[in-house]
This record gives sequence, C-alpha cells and structure tokens, in this order.
Amino acid sequence: MSLLSSLSVADYAVQALAGRCEVCRSWSRDRLCTACRTEFAAPMPRCRRCALPLPRSEPSCGECLRKAFSFTHCVTVADYAHPWDRLITRLKFNGRAELAVALASVLDQAVTRAMLVDDTLPSPALLLPVPLSESRLCERGYNQAWELARHLARTRGLAARPDLLLRWRDTAHQTHLNLAERERNLRQAFVADPRRAHRHQLRGRERRVDGGRAHRARRDVRGL
Repeated sequence: MSLLSSLSVADYAVQALAGRCEVCRSWSRDRLCTACRTEFAAPMPRCRRCALPLPRSEPSCGECLRKAFSFTHCVTVADYAHPWDRLITRLKFNGRAELAVALASVLDQAVTRAMLVDDTLPSPALLLPVPLSESRLCERGYNQAWELARHLARTRGLAARPDLLLRWRDTAHQTHLNLAERERNLRQAFVADPRRAHRHQLRGRERRVDGGRAHRARRDVRGL
C-alpha cells in the first residue's frame, strides 16, 4: 500500500472528487477535461521506438538507427512541456498522488491509439514501475511510477508488480543533467529481484516514461 505523506484520506477523497480541470480550471468530471486532452495530448507522428517527434511516423528515427536501445517500442502521451511538466511535478514533488488517475487515463488512451495504428504492437503482459530509493520514497511518501502503473493496470486489466525491479543504489537528481550524464547516473541503478522475477518471465513489454530509466531498467531485466 502506498504511503501518502501530505494527504490525509479525507483530503485525497475530496481532491479526487473535485470537479475542475487541473489545466484550464473549467468544470469537469475528470481532472483533465476533454478539451485539454484534445489540445495537449493530440496524436502526432513519432518514432515508434523512442517516440521522438518526426514529420511522419517511422519504425525508427536516425538516433535509434545509430544507438541500440534495450526497448523496441515506446508509447507516449505528449512531449514533456506545458501542461504535462507542471502536472508531473505536482504528482512527484507536491503530494498530489490523485493526479496519477488522470495521467494514467491519458496514457491508456495513447496505448489504445498506438495499438490501433500498429497491429504488430503486442499488448503488455506486465507493468513494472521504476522503483524509488528508500530515501526518496520516505521523502515523497509514495512512488509516482507505481501510482501510474497500478491505475493503468486496473484500467487495462493487466498485472502490475512494484517488487520485481529493485533500486540497487540511490542516484543524483536528473533535472539538470544532460543525456550523457543521465546515462552515467543510472548505470547499475536497477536490478531485477531474482527471488521473484524468474516466475514472471521479465523479457519484454514495458511502457516508457523516461528514456534513460527505461533503457537501464530494461537492460537489467534482460540480464536475468
């Protein structure tokens, strides 16, 4: 069960039932209204492997052809820009765990669209959230990746496990690091728990939130 550091059960329920869109503040049944979903999460051509925006949808972009990633397909809602950067910051650092419901919903829509466009894309068998270090978990009170994964799994009828991938060591914050520094920062950060992972055949089908983390986590899973 997730711990909520700054939200009481009553606060969580009130905020989850509130009727204003988190972006435009208009009245809405959901945290993200239909108009904002349409405007800010509109489908666009992307590389099917890393989700980089392209003039037209392609199996691989130039970067993917030059550099071998550990994952074979990536589904994304939108680029990390307004309003998603603000919403994700609130989810991660401001105790707004209830935002995971709305964010998981738009991710579910993106997965559905991707599977309609590409009928070779297999349905994921298992969702694995990127684990937090013990210190970060104590600091935030919950793992935002697990909040997203468990809501998405419930919507799509999938299995989700927060205990199969372990955080082997703590890492520095990535906010001000460039790509090469992020890759070095994440080396040997994750390990698949050998006591449990072999039972679940962890060899494919995860959803990417952060490219470097997904790449490193995927490599660690393949190492079993």
